[in-house]
Amino acid sequence: MKPVGPEQTQDTLEHDYIARCVGKLIKYKRMKNLFTTITVWLIIVNTICAQTFISDDLLKFYTEEWQGERMKDGRPKVSDDLLRRLKNISIEEVWGVLRNEGFHNQFEGGWEMLHEDEVFVGRALTAQYMPLRPDVNKRILDTGHKSGQIGASNSWPIDALQEGDVYVADCFGKVIDGTLIGDNLGNSIYARTKTGVIFDAGSRDLEGLAKIEGFNAFVRGWDPSFLQETMLTGINYPIRIGRATVFPGDAVLAKKEGVVFIPPHLLEKVVITAEFIGLKDSFGHQMLKSGVYTPGQIDGKWSDEIKEAFLKWIDSNPDKVPMGRAELDEFLKNRTW
Repeated sequence: MKPVGPEQTQDTLEHDYIARCVGKLIKYKRMKNLFTTITVWLIIVNTICAQTFISDDLLKFYTEEWQGERMKDGRPKVSDDLLRRLKNISIEEVWGVLRNEGFHNQFEGGWEMLHEDEVFVGRALTAQYMPLRPDVNKRILDTGHKSGQIGASNSWPIDALQEGDVYVADCFGKVIDGTLIGDNLGNSIYARTKTGVIFDAGSRDLEGLAKIEGFNAFVRGWDPSFLQETMLTGINYPIRIGRATVFPGDAVLAKKEGVVFIPPHLLEKVVITAEFIGLKDSFGHQMLKSGVYTPGQIDGKWSDEIKEAFLKWIDSNPDKVPMGRAELDEFLKNRTW
């Protein structure tokens, strides 16, 4: 997985390789077993794709459950409205919905934060770094520069960022000599995204980064050293952040407790379910304080009478309802309360 430029810029690079592959295919043209021939061709095509920036087909394979709009680079584009509403949901509520859906590896804690109490959300743009191998790194840099990438490779993911993205990087937890950004790159990131970064790595220039209004960073530590002995090996591939698996396009919720990465096809369900639980809690608290119902009635399975009272309460308190009524009615069709 080399972090080279978009696939359409790789024609010159791949011509020689494709020619060699075609030669191999010709070698097998006399095979009587058609299945074997097709298998060989698929292996060749897959090898070609693996040498480029992630292909649209591979990205869609990783995110095939998503049926909505996609960004120019192929990542799922969850709605801005859902991201805005996600900010108001607790980590625990998101975690609970994901667990019920069978997703047990989406949360990671233990961060050092630029601003502990500033929540941010966005769409994950992923990058993977590895310990340096000079021979491979030279080829990565040479190929990237030929395809139009500029400067050091740790700036390439930043060049790919769009507004609403969160730069999520796996740099194997390296802090000393693993500082992926300082205040210069931090300013560039915020100018592009208006969000922040999640780094399984270090960062430098804490004071300078703290002056970027609206920017936040979750990192493994702060250190004055420069990035050394690392190399970028992929952009927008699946990565591991601690105990969480992150895919490009995941919705990111970063709060004081930690970070949760939400598969895009589940974001709407996560948000509406959490909002509904919040409404139930608000209603329940009010009913308990006023003595209308007992704790046993509110904490247990609701009767039809309580359900009806709840729906009337929603109609009387539209300012407390974050979703549209049509959304709520659709959600309640399949809700068992």
